[in-house]
Amino acid sequence: MDIERRAGGAGARWLPSLALALNALTWGVSWWPFRQLQAAGLHPLWATALIYLVAAAVIGLRRPLAFGQVLRTPALWVLVLASGTTNACFNWATTLDDVVRVVLLFYLMPLWAVLLARVLLGERLTALALLRVALALAGAAVVLWPAGGGWPLPRGLADGLAIVGGFSFALNNVMLRREAARPAAARSLAMFCGGALVAALLALLLGAPAPPAPAPGWVAGAALLALAFLAGNLALQYGAARLPANATAVIMITEVLFAAVSALLLGATQPSASLALGGALIVAAALLAARG
Repeated sequence: MDIERRAGGAGARWLPSLALALNALTWGVSWWPFRQLQAAGLHPLWATALIYLVAAAVIGLRRPLAFGQVLRTPALWVLVLASGTTNACFNWATTLDDVVRVVLLFYLMPLWAVLLARVLLGERLTALALLRVALALAGAAVVLWPAGGGWPLPRGLADGLAIVGGFSFALNNVMLRREAARPAAARSLAMFCGGALVAALLALLLGAPAPPAPAPGWVAGAALLALAFLAGNLALQYGAARLPANATAVIMITEVLFAAVSALLLGATQPSASLALGGALIVAAALLAARG
């Protein structure tokens, strides 16, 4: 009986972990199709809006009652905003600058997760948590430090988008954990609606170029990417709702590996000592979260 219970517990941990790894893979390599869509004339914000509109439509058709559940639940509105900001910022940032740099700044999640888990989940602020914060901040400083000297501040739009997107992603994961008792369809729909609404609103406010006329190439690419994000984000809400927020941050850090390998293979990053050192500190902070 004890052996069966332990085996069942291990399975209960592995399934959410594998689901989060699938989401990390989807996000880690998503920069490439977004750049291809941009080359075809589709701005990343409009691409994000269209992709998540398709995903929201699929969920809405299968679970029409989920719309009412989202509208009646203010906590899910936070998930709408967090998910939408995450996707809009990350997808846009990866088309603007070095992919690995963007992903590293996005994955300052150990810092944001500690603070948000304290406020929203009531998790204790331990010495280990403070160490993770220090490592994450040190890693960010190394990544941001200008080669010619100066203050380690964001150097452009891509850096700012990555940092804001990372904070939103930590909030997204903490809210998934907090609202784990909500119907899965409602949580999924909130995330997908957020991805569509926030990206479309930003595209309109910032005057992004209108989408090009429909063409088989970019329409098919956007449809396939929508299916990939649908699978990845369903995996995210499944895994994040079943694991502690800090554990989610650890598993999702594998996105750095997927992004780094794909960017190196496709020439979308410039390796440097600062990226390597800063990345090591940020990843160390995330790995320490496993003990949280």
